[in-house]
Amino acid sequence: MTTISADGAEAPHSVIVFDRHDRRAFIGGSDARIIMGDDQDALTRLWREKRGEVAPEDFAHNLIVQLGTATEDLNRIWYERCTGQAITDIQKRVRHPVHSWMAATLDGIVEPTGAVFEAKFMLPWAFTEELAADKHMAQLQHNMWVVAARAAVLSIITGGGKWIEITIHADPLYQHLLLTAEKKFWRCVQNGEPPLLFGIETPRPRLAAVKIVDMTSSNLWAECAVTYLRTRAAHGEHELVKAELKKLMPEDAKEAIGHGVRAKRSKAGAISFDPVEMESAHAPGQ
Repeated sequence: MTTISADGAEAPHSVIVFDRHDRRAFIGGSDARIIMGDDQDALTRLWREKRGEVAPEDFAHNLIVQLGTATEDLNRIWYERCTGQAITDIQKRVRHPVHSWMAATLDGIVEPTGAVFEAKFMLPWAFTEELAADKHMAQLQHNMWVVAARAAVLSIITGGGKWIEITIHADPLYQHLLLTAEKKFWRCVQNGEPPLLFGIETPRPRLAAVKIVDMTSSNLWAECAVTYLRTRAAHGEHELVKAELKKLMPEDAKEAIGHGVRAKRSKAGAISFDPVEMESAHAPGQ
C-alpha cells in the first residue's frame, strides 16, 4: 500500500491503486454519506468500525442492497447500450494521492468523458431525480475528489422498470465541506474521541437536463398552453411596438404621453409604459 502524508503539499493529481480490502484503513464513498448525514448512531457505529471495535455491518440479508449488487452488471450494460459510451476501470480501488486515508471503489469510469460512473437500484415510491441526487451526493463528490473527475453519472434502475441517467458536476464548495468533515472524522478515529454530527447543510444539487417529458396528462399545462398559443402573436406584436415607442421617446424627456399611453424614464434610463385614461392623456406644453 502506498502511503502519502495527509499534511504534505498538494502533489500533481495522479491515481494511486491500492490492494487492501480492509475498509478500516480508509474513508470510502459510502462512508462519506454517513459522515455528511444526520444519523448520530450511524456515525458512531462507523467510527467504531474504523477503530476495529465492531465488525462491519452485514448486508447479506438486506434485499435492497442485494438487488443493487445483482443489477450492477445489467445497469452498466444498459448504460453503455443507451448512451453508446463504454465504461472502464470497473470495481477499481484507488486512493487519493495526497490524503491517503481517502479512497474509492469505482463502479467505473465513463471512457470518453472521464466521469465517475455509479450504478444504483432504487425503489420507485416517491422517486425523484432531486432526491436521488441528494441521497448520493456525498458519495459522488467524494469519488470525484479522489480521482480528480469533473463530473459523475448516476445510472439508476428503479423497481418500477425505469432507467434514469443523472449527471452531477463536481462542486468545489461541497467538496471543501466534505473534506473538512472527513478530516475531523478521521482524527476522531485516530485519537479515539467519539465524533459528533457535523451539521453541514450541503448545497442543492444542480441537475443536468437530460430527459424529455410528456405533459399531455396535466390539465394545468393544457390550460396554460392554450393561453400561450392564443396570446403568442399578440405578445410578439406588443414587444415590437414597445421597442418602437422607446425609440420615439425624446432622449431628454422624463415622460411622454399620448393616445392613452404614458412612458416614464427612470433615473437609470429604463423606460416603462402604462395605460392612462384618454380624457387625461395629454402632454403639457413645453
